[in-house]
Amino acid sequence: MSVAPFPDWLRPPAGGWTAEDLDRLPDLPPHTELIDGSLIFVSTQTVFHFRTLRLLEHALLAVIPAGWDVWREFSVVLGKRNRPEPDLAVAPLSAETGPKDTWIKAEDVLLAVEVVSEESQERDREVKPRKYAAAGIRYFWRVESNEGSPVVYTYERDPATNSYVPTGIFHDRLTIEHPFPMDVKLS
Repeated sequence: MSVAPFPDWLRPPAGGWTAEDLDRLPDLPPHTELIDGSLIFVSTQTVFHFRTLRLLEHALLAVIPAGWDVWREFSVVLGKRNRPEPDLAVAPLSAETGPKDTWIKAEDVLLAVEVVSEESQERDREVKPRKYAAAGIRYFWRVESNEGSPVVYTYERDPATNSYVPTGIFHDRLTIEHPFPMDVKLS
């Protein structure tokens, strides 16, 4: 019995992988992200994660203007060595350059949403928000579970500091004016 060799992508090149490499590496697991040149493998979704994504995706689709879309679990190129996959992103339809695209550019993204999972707490709370803000994404939402109910933390980018400032914490209802007027029951 022979043992299959390890895939080449298990051994990163000097300097790490690039955003372009993600489209060329064979047999990567679905939803592989790139953070600082390192491949990040996403764990299986929980029921909370799945239902929260569905709730927010439908709510956003109901309020975004014509010409915009909600991109679910789709790669965003933040730079040469960073290509995360926000749980949700809001970007214009013009961000798409072709039906075989596998990513959109950070400058096209208006809102990035991360639903925090146990295995991704540090990335979703610290690393990704910092990188999204530095890439110029104007709005960011972080969603946490409070005994199975979503709590949405909203942020807006301060262009003077290239970092996010909090704009609200929402437990039962998400009622906001920016980036789009929205009122959705969370519980």
